[in-house]
Amino acid sequence: MENMENLFSYTSVQFDVVRHILTLGVGAQVAGLVYFLTTANESSPRYRLSSTLSAVVMVSAALILLNQQINWSQAFTWDGERWNPSTTTFSNGYRYVNWSIDVPMLLTQLLVVLGITGRQFRRTFIGFVVAGLLMIYTGYVGQFYETTDIATMHIWGAVSTVFMIYICYLVGTSIFRAAQTMPGDTGSHARAIFWLLILSWTLYPIAYAMPWLSPTADGMVIRQICFTVADITSKVIYGVMLSQLATKLSAIEGYQPGLAATTSAAYKTIEPAYDGETTRRTQPAYGDGVSR
Repeated sequence: MENMENLFSYTSVQFDVVRHILTLGVGAQVAGLVYFLTTANESSPRYRLSSTLSAVVMVSAALILLNQQINWSQAFTWDGERWNPSTTTFSNGYRYVNWSIDVPMLLTQLLVVLGITGRQFRRTFIGFVVAGLLMIYTGYVGQFYETTDIATMHIWGAVSTVFMIYICYLVGTSIFRAAQTMPGDTGSHARAIFWLLILSWTLYPIAYAMPWLSPTADGMVIRQICFTVADITSKVIYGVMLSQLATKLSAIEGYQPGLAATTSAAYKTIEPAYDGETTRRTQPAYGDGVSR
């Protein structure tokens, strides 16, 4: 695929910055995988699916970013002064393949931790999956045109952005409705997750538009930085924040491993709302299908 990265020669610094940021991305996903595997039991069974999905996302993202790092190294050859395009082309298309796996999982995790169930879960889940895949695949089509027809790239990018805005709306309404009845500081924690998602997802359209914003070697370096930083924040950090929210909720419900985790140095002490070691709430789950 003729992405614009293949049209330029790079200095050793530019080339290494891209190679290093991609390596950082791989390392962050692997570190996230270890975190989610080792902390999964701190959340009660009702929330644990979130950690499982995060672990799957980490494996998927690490493999794609490793492929990107290898692909970048093979797509250019050193002539003693600069890295020049070789017969192998570098493709951002692999990222879109990865996102089509990861985005539905990331959004499903949110529903699990917020405790959304029943008809509301099904309706929101379908909206997330359909809009998410349409967002990804329209962007995927658009990047085929970035070296030949910028106007067509913009059209597909605009369509993709519409779906992204719709997903952000679904995320926002789900979080802010649930946050109204969440105990302690868990509501503010949930709202922080929303703002993290908004900020990290904003980097994706910026990276997508870089062939128009800065069709230079420096622009392509910035593009790879934006893509990779967005992957780290929207997958690893987002997943960690969801995991910590699940642990806090588990502790409030009296789940003992969650209580142990929240009274450690890493957390603010949380008093259980229920006695014993129950792993289920005796009250309806947040967002239990009742409109608010």
